[in-house]
Amino acid sequence: MASNFKSLKAKEFLPMLSDRQARFNAAKAELVEISDNATALAKALHPKRQYLKIEKVTERGEDCRSFTLVPDTEKGTTSLAYFGAGKYLTVFETIEGMPITRAYSISSSPKDSLEGKYVLTIKLVEGGLMSKFIFDTWKEGRSVEVSAPAGNFEYQELRDAKKVICLAGGSGITPFVSMANAIKDGDEDFEMVLLYGSRNYDNILFKDELAALEKECDKIKVVHVLSDEKKAKKGTEKGFITAELIKKYAPENEEYSVFICGPQQMYDFLDGELEKLGKEKKYIRHEMFGEFHNPASESDYPAGVPEEVKITVTIQDETYTVTGKTGDSVMQTLEKNKIAVPARCRSGECGFCHSHLLSGKVYVPEALEYRRLADYKFGCIHPCCSFPLTDLVINVPVAK
Repeated sequence: MASNFKSLKAKEFLPMLSDRQARFNAAKAELVEISDNATALAKALHPKRQYLKIEKVTERGEDCRSFTLVPDTEKGTTSLAYFGAGKYLTVFETIEGMPITRAYSISSSPKDSLEGKYVLTIKLVEGGLMSKFIFDTWKEGRSVEVSAPAGNFEYQELRDAKKVICLAGGSGITPFVSMANAIKDGDEDFEMVLLYGSRNYDNILFKDELAALEKECDKIKVVHVLSDEKKAKKGTEKGFITAELIKKYAPENEEYSVFICGPQQMYDFLDGELEKLGKEKKYIRHEMFGEFHNPASESDYPAGVPEEVKITVTIQDETYTVTGKTGDSVMQTLEKNKIAVPARCRSGECGFCHSHLLSGKVYVPEALEYRRLADYKFGCIHPCCSFPLTDLVINVPVAK
């Protein structure tokens, strides 16, 4: 084999080059349509954009609504991308000239997407820019632009235990409603014990739906944990979700996974409680909790940070210099200055906003530190969860 290889002469291949060039020159300069099944499936599952319409708005108390979204065929979306229970959609809006994105967990069953329906359940956040905009403008018939389903907060048989203790707080119930429906529909195969924290019995979201799911499927158990009730009602627990409460409902002699979704304060508290249980980290799953606020309250936040900094950013050969607050993430500062930034999860997890930090220093909360070792080596950050400590110079990928 070696002697045959050495006997080859380069000159003998030269005619092949000219022949290939001639075929290139003779061919039409047009893109070839690829119609194989794999490409069609990839486009169906991972569209760059989905154009939807609001079919129905359901009130869930004074500060929470469910929005039923269906394809907007006039804008080219004829079917919805399928998803695994626990995933989210990123919503794209422009508010007073600012390009804004927010990620919201899908609360409907994966089966519903095959029938042309998503449901997003959104809570009005005090001072929240996007949630207020949605409550003010999202009416039946309105067009909405979203991403393909994304995220990693879903059950995976190879990694997760067969029994899952799900811990939810407030609107953090949404991915678990989707999971419970998927279990009932036979799309997921695990046993769910849901400990759902609410202020009182009247504030429980999806109360009737959860009761119906528990009744219909013996793999689902729901326990409401009420913090402000003076006396626990039958079938509920009083107080907060603690290590002792988790132990009460967890299997004694079997391994189990813990899935958590709720507000930032809930994660801070439950992380300490879960340490008492001695669980391996692979069995503890956190859903992203959206934008991080008030970084200065973290114990490892450095002292002597100025209130304002300058950020110089280059996007697609355009360079801008803006001023922002150190309490805002890099992404928030850019958006407030009407500079579009690629974004999906806004929690450092998806990597969609992956950018180069050319100079300056940033603070990243430990809970949102998803960067790889290579990112440290080559100076990469996620603007959505990086808070400026000094003036910065960054290079952001092309906005999409």
